[in-house]
Amino acid sequence: MKNLLYLKDEQLKGFIEKIFVGYRETFNDSKKVLKKYNLGTAHHKAMHLISFYNGITITQLLNKLNVTKQSLNRVINDLKKFNYLEFKKDSKDTRVKHIFLNEKGKKIFEEIFLSQKKRIYKALLNSSSKEVINFELVLKRIIDGKF
Repeated sequence: MKNLLYLKDEQLKGFIEKIFVGYRETFNDSKKVLKKYNLGTAHHKAMHLISFYNGITITQLLNKLNVTKQSLNRVINDLKKFNYLEFKKDSKDTRVKHIFLNEKGKKIFEEIFLSQKKRIYKALLNSSSKEVINFELVLKRIIDGKF
């Protein structure tokens, strides 16, 4: 544990490289499924967040993806064209639309998820409960930027 208090730049670069490769490999697992449906990683990211945050608004999705309206609009239009989404107006403010995956979208997203799940599941299964809990905490700190 004491080594962590004195992390060298090379060790930090190693961690960053492992995060990058882990992300790349996890998302590479889904490329066959995405290709089958003529979807790209931008579509996958949007579908992932729409699935995870059921009823998310365009504004919330923009904030989570950290992309431009133009970029998101292209992705949303593609997903609408392929008939993977449904929209519902907000009950209090009809200008606000909530986005959901429809049954077709859910089915495709589930197929994408299953392709990624294998890698994550195996890694977690071959880790101790303490390692899993600590890994999750470290990931949350990386994401939040809070220490």
